[in-house]
Amino acid sequence: MNMIRLALIEDDLLIQDSLNDFFNAQDNINCIQTSASVEHFLEYISELEHQPEIILLDINLLGISGIEGIPLLLDKLPDTDIIMLTTFEDNDSIFKALCAGACSYLSKKTPLKKIKEAIEVVHKGGSYMSPSIARKIVNRFAPKRNKIEILTPRQKEIVDGIVAGKSYKMIADDLFVSLDTVRSHIKNTYKALKINSKAELIKKAYDNEI
Repeated sequence: MNMIRLALIEDDLLIQDSLNDFFNAQDNINCIQTSASVEHFLEYISELEHQPEIILLDINLLGISGIEGIPLLLDKLPDTDIIMLTTFEDNDSIFKALCAGACSYLSKKTPLKKIKEAIEVVHKGGSYMSPSIARKIVNRFAPKRNKIEILTPRQKEIVDGIVAGKSYKMIADDLFVSLDTVRSHIKNTYKALKINSKAELIKKAYDNEI
């Protein structure tokens, strides 16, 4: 059986130990390097007897972030596949990582057995996404009309105003409607999107979900 050479770049020691213990117990995966930062990994990479075939890479690292580190890692290891393993599930992080060269993207909520499955899939030339991540990618490329039909044109105008940082009164003045009308539209928008706050509304807008 061919052993999969794996490296970890993760600064949370508990997660690092958990991953190391799990992979060291597998009969087809050899964790050959564990680093807490991209800088540390790059410093010691030349000392490895064999180069990793797959790197599990966190995003929120001290120093160079995981996303910033992807091109640096691929420059040194062009044949290595990078799997993001992170708590960040926002559209911006997902697409920046994939555009930088990561081939897969996993949430840290992913069970260890699924992480192993992802490594095996990638090793065979495939790609792997956590279900929630895959859904975001599908939503990102779905026809826009499917996403904005939830809101009326007027509601969308009001959402645009909120995202732009305008007060309800400023939005009312811009649209030549009463303040009560704006509040009514916002209430109906929250109901349509199944949310309860302005922060959730802004997040959905930034994540391109409306």
